[in-house]
Amino acid sequence: MRVVDIRERSIDISRYRDSSILSGGLTTSIVALTTDVVRNGRPVVGYGFSSMGRFAQSGLIRERFAPRLLAAGDVDPLGAWAAMMKGEKPGGHGERCVAVGTLDMALWDAAAKVEGLPLHRLLRQRFGGDASAPADVEAYASGGYLYPDNDLLRLADEMRVLRDLGYRRVKIKIGAAPLAQDLKRIEVALKAFPEPGSVAVDAMNTCDATQGRLAAAALSPLNLMWFEDICDPLDFETQAAIAALYGKPIAAGEALFSAAEARLLDSHGGLRRDRDILVFDPVHCYGLPGYLQIIEALEVRGWSRRAFWPHGGHLFCLHVVSAFDLGGAEVNPLSFPPFGGLADGMSVAEGRVTPPDAPGIGFEGKAALAALFGTL
Repeated sequence: MRVVDIRERSIDISRYRDSSILSGGLTTSIVALTTDVVRNGRPVVGYGFSSMGRFAQSGLIRERFAPRLLAAGDVDPLGAWAAMMKGEKPGGHGERCVAVGTLDMALWDAAAKVEGLPLHRLLRQRFGGDASAPADVEAYASGGYLYPDNDLLRLADEMRVLRDLGYRRVKIKIGAAPLAQDLKRIEVALKAFPEPGSVAVDAMNTCDATQGRLAAAALSPLNLMWFEDICDPLDFETQAAIAALYGKPIAAGEALFSAAEARLLDSHGGLRRDRDILVFDPVHCYGLPGYLQIIEALEVRGWSRRAFWPHGGHLFCLHVVSAFDLGGAEVNPLSFPPFGGLADGMSVAEGRVTPPDAPGIGFEGKAALAALFGTL
């Protein structure tokens, strides 16, 4: 398979299903990779985007990594990844990792389409997974961002919608309001999802040491699913101090992008392998090859694959969780449209989801997203 054309666009994205609510100027890159492989009379095209929570990577993609990919010749996704990373120095990850991961997603979409397989099946074949294992995975609904007005009422409505969609676990955001308001928000979520361990909270790396201790003390009696991204991702001292105070599960890793950083988190972040959760984003970690390096590095240190619940909330991560038998998947049913959530017609059965069975990632089964990619 040879990539013969690459097109990229920067797209505004919103944290809310109501896109009129300002969302901090967030953007993402969408890409289309045209290959020299023809199926049903048309070239195979792979689609990708920069996942959620970072920004578009237009300059890095167009000026640095796309030219290397176009010059690589016949490659599979792993060979293409090596070509994109040729000459890159260790460290200094910045957000080049997101640019590579965006193109990597599109490469896997194209490769699976070439083989006529849904991505999770292709990955099982390529990496020695159990082809007979069930494809469905445990999933939780993610959202719960602070609303600029009528926050508690709108949050309650959001929680009801997610429950009605079939989700049995949910994650909401804290840290953007005073702790007293956050506790009211958690109470709203617990009313919709009252089962123990069904509500997770994500502090979005906002706590300092004092705020983290106060939050940990307030959250400890609530029997949450987990307490995620407590402090600055590289403030391992604070992370470890909070872990020593907070006996329930902690989730970390979303804003770390390499195997070297993952090892630092394991060595110095105070995480407990018997309960804590790893939420590295496969797209933000230089794509699937980089993400698999992180899994390998932490498995060697005693972590189970079941501890990995990747950040992202979209179809690509759903395939990755299924293919590698990870702990579970985040889904953004209402956030970041049209990128988040499932394909049209997909359903949630008692908190479990099966990836699309169409060749590739299945973006074409999500009408609004397919139309957006079609603009490329």
